Parts: sequence; structure tokens; C-alpha cells
Amino acid sequence: MTQRYDVIVIGGGIVGHAIAYGLQRQHAHTAILDGGDTDFRASRGNFGLIWVQGKGVNCPPYSQLSCLASTRWPDFAQRLRTETDIDCGLSQPGGINFCLTPDALASAIRNVSKLQQGNPDFRYEVWDNATLRQHVPEASRHIAGAIYSPHDGHVNPLLTLRALSCAFQETGGHYFPSHPVSEIESHQDGFTLHTPQGKWHAKRIVLAAGLENARLGAQVDLSIPIEPVRGQVLVTERLAPFLRYPSNLLRQTQEGTVMSGDSQEHVGFNTQTQPEVQQQIAQRAIRAFPCLAHAQIVRTWGALRIMTPDGLPVYDESRRYPGAFAVTCHSGVTLAALHSELLPAWILGGALPSLFEVFHVQRFPVPAATHG
Repeated sequence: MTQRYDVIVIGGGIVGHAIAYGLQRQHAHTAILDGGDTDFRASRGNFGLIWVQGKGVNCPPYSQLSCLASTRWPDFAQRLRTETDIDCGLSQPGGINFCLTPDALASAIRNVSKLQQGNPDFRYEVWDNATLRQHVPEASRHIAGAIYSPHDGHVNPLLTLRALSCAFQETGGHYFPSHPVSEIESHQDGFTLHTPQGKWHAKRIVLAAGLENARLGAQVDLSIPIEPVRGQVLVTERLAPFLRYPSNLLRQTQEGTVMSGDSQEHVGFNTQTQPEVQQQIAQRAIRAFPCLAHAQIVRTWGALRIMTPDGLPVYDESRRYPGAFAVTCHSGVTLAALHSELLPAWILGGALPSLFEVFHVQRFPVPAATHG
């Protein structure tokens, strides 16, 4: 028996759940078809940053999206807490880009200056070492300086995903884990999705399956070039609070552990950890914070980011198969509130908000695949 919905979202990470939760709030009968626990899952391995500085240096709309998303997070987190009693761990004291060398600081200043030229709403401060240590006394005297931006913050990504999933289901949505979609069929009245458990039908579908969007998009004439980029993360034992600001190098969680990890490795679909990379991550963290020299590492992992050739997201609807939408990004945490609040109206037949229009698949110089 084919199960029928108004909208089916393929992919149950933070991106898919945020969109599905927003759709269900718009009273669209919505289901999520998710993969299994062994799939590549950025939502379960990411850093948890709400990060604005550095986003959109060469694309002002991306900076504007990120800024707007940051402003929506407090209300978004409060609504999730009210509906589910789950605290996402949101903290938005601003974020710090630690620049270990003078060259790194000069480069960062050029980038944020360019960001502000393209997006006047973006705010930042340049801190020398003395100013940095007034705000973060544990920081090393040898750091060249830092960029502070009040837009930035962080959350617990696992609790955010749990809150979204609970809120989605409590508002009437249906979540089906271990239901990977192998094939998409298009019909006059919508789409049929094939899974190992049977067929599913929806008038509209949303591809939010991360790295799987390349394969699925080809079936609905949406060519989405995606490359996995591995990031490795180290997690320490719980430490006394010393860092209230999230940063590009590390962040201290609400539980007291310290997460470190800034690697970007082009190694294909490989999530293994490597001691030499972890050593480099640890050395940078200790260089910034000597107090971490004797901290015990209790966990490590490698996770894959979803990256397009230009590093920007994708928001598009298939021209050949109207009703098939794709959302691909590596900023699922930062943009979660916007995905939930602004995209459902577009998916249900409205216009795509203007800030999203530049992120179509036609910008990529790749011939669109067809599916008969």
C-alpha cells in the first residue's frame, strides 16, 4: 500500500527536520524519509556554530542570509523549548576568529571589511592581543589578534536535532528512519518514492539528504555538484569554564567539554580519523590556550561537510519536474531558523524569497542530468 502525503522531505538531518517542521506548522501533511545510522551525517558530527563572520565574502546575499538567520535563532530556540521542553543550548555572546599570526589577522581584517561592504548590517570589531585578553584572560599572549562579531553563537547540534524531531512529530509530522530513497518517479499528480519498505507518494518532495542530493537530484533534473569535505573533531574532558565565546578554533560547551577542530580535508567519503591531523588540531588549540596542554581527550571523530564548488548553498525547484525541490548547504545549524520559517511557503507554492534566488543550480557549469 502506497502511503500519501502533501510533502515528503528526503533526509532527516537538521536541514530536513527544520524544513519539515516548518511545513507541518503550515498544516501540510508531511513525512520525513531518512537513511540509516551508518549513513554520512553532518548533523551528528558538526561543530554546532551559528557562524556569520566569514560567510559570503564574495557573495553578499549569503552574508545577508546568515545575518538574518542569526537574529531569528533566539525566538526559534525558545519556541522549540516551549513545544518540547528541550533546551538546544543556544548561546549568542558573539564569536571570535582567533588569528594566531599577523598574516592571518591581516587576511581576516580584509575579509570582514569586504563582508561589511557587501552587507552593511554585518558588524565586527578588530581586537589586538591586549583587548582579546581583556575579554578572554586565558588566551595566549602570543596570539596576533582576533575578529569579534556579535552575530555569532553556538548550540548543541544533537539537542537541536532532537528538539526539531520532537517538535515535528508533536505537530503531526511522521518520521521514518532507515527508509532510504532509491528511486524517484514523477507523475502528473506528484511523485512516487521507492524505499526498501515500499512506495510513498507526495504532491511535492524536498531533497534535503546532504551528500545524497547529488544522486537524488539527477533523478529530477537538478544537477547538484557536491564534494564531501572531512572535518576532524577532538573533545576534552569537562573543564572549569574559561571560554564563553565560540570560535573558529574551539568552543567550550555548556557541559564544560572543549571541542576543537578546524581541519578541511578533501579525502572523498572517508570519515576515519588521523593522528597527524588530530595532533595539528591539538597544537593549534594549545597555542591559543596553553591551559589546555594537560586536558584529557575523551572523544574524537571525523565527519563530512556538504560542499558545493563555490561553497554556497542550493535552493531550487526542478523546471522539468515542478514540485521537486532541493536544499543543500553546509550551514544547516546557522540557517535552521530561516529554513523553518521562510522556505515552507515557497515549497507549498509561493515565491522563493529574494535573498535565496541567486542560489539556483544553473550557476554551476555542469549539464543538467535527465531522468525519463
